[in-house]
Amino acid sequence: MITAAPHIANVKYAIRNIAAVAARLESQGRRIFYCNVGDPLKFDHATPAHMIGAVEKAMADGHNGYEPSAGIASAREAVAAVANSNGMKRVTPDHVVITSGSSEAIDLTLSAMLSPGDEVLLPSPGYPLYNAIAARLQANAVSYYPDEDRGWAIDPDELASHVTKRTRALVLCNPNNPTGAVQDRKAIEGILEVARRNQLLLLADEIYAELLFDGAHTYAGALADDIPVVMFSGLSKAYLACGWRVGWAVFVNPSETDEVEVAVRRLADARLSSAGPFQYAVAPALHGPKDHIAAFMRKLRVRRDLAVKALEGIPGVSLTVPQAAFYLMPRLQLPQVIDDERFVLDLLEATGVLFVHGSGFGEKPGTQHFRAVFLAPETTLRPAFEALNNFVRSRYV
Repeated sequence: MITAAPHIANVKYAIRNIAAVAARLESQGRRIFYCNVGDPLKFDHATPAHMIGAVEKAMADGHNGYEPSAGIASAREAVAAVANSNGMKRVTPDHVVITSGSSEAIDLTLSAMLSPGDEVLLPSPGYPLYNAIAARLQANAVSYYPDEDRGWAIDPDELASHVTKRTRALVLCNPNNPTGAVQDRKAIEGILEVARRNQLLLLADEIYAELLFDGAHTYAGALADDIPVVMFSGLSKAYLACGWRVGWAVFVNPSETDEVEVAVRRLADARLSSAGPFQYAVAPALHGPKDHIAAFMRKLRVRRDLAVKALEGIPGVSLTVPQAAFYLMPRLQLPQVIDDERFVLDLLEATGVLFVHGSGFGEKPGTQHFRAVFLAPETTLRPAFEALNNFVRSRYV
């Protein structure tokens, strides 16, 4: 028997794991209300035609082979130009790496800098990919806890309390998946000061930056030029191209991140390149028409408001209204619920409504949550939340 490395048992990804149960039920003829996955293209949202045209042209023009490991020039130039227009004034195309989705950008960066036993500070709740990568690298993922009672605001003092001599980096997911929370300028400045005092690399995951319901996004890399910052983004969310797997890492202050950038490029060389034809959509996406974003947000606002109103009427359920993206992170305050994964599985079995348990994203000890995605049409969301309401009232109230 060939055995697996023991530490791989710590690699978990709740979003995909819970879906396997739903697939079993669906194969038995059950209707499943999918409110679990952050893929707009599973619903009534479509990739912009001019981006599809750019990929088709690239393929027709013969761009079907390996591309430069760091990405094609036009894509890196477009990403650098947008970064600079957003206040990150030191970015050149040479400090951009195009990757297979922002997930690979995150993976390459963490792999380039973390050794076994090193620590990385992660928001809890937060995107579980970071925990999975840290587990694979045998590094320690250390949670910090945004304050749910203050709209999931990050307290710099609470964040700093988790720093040790082994801490190498801290992650800021802003806007946040799974809460939809947005950190304001004051909070970001406080986070940057923690990084400055402790000589930490700040990993700024800002892939939802263009999906705010109100106001404009404040980019972390625009607020400091003396702190090492790597910014992650891509085409998956605002540009509705999840399956193309096009993302990037931007080394915002190159003089502060040179060694990590060299290591990331070495790793990028080893995997040859990300998918070539799809990179030709980056410049048209970033420099071309963006009407689809406004249309997307109009749909999302209606669906968010429907979900919020529905949840506010369910006993034992509370939530902070999301300011961005397409996620809700309601809190369960039902005395009988002591395991939110069990709650989500019981709900799925009883009603066919598929959410993801809050513990899969991390949460403050002693609290219970679930993540709901409001990408689906109202014809799916309305009966899903009605079923949740009936389930809670019949079983727990």
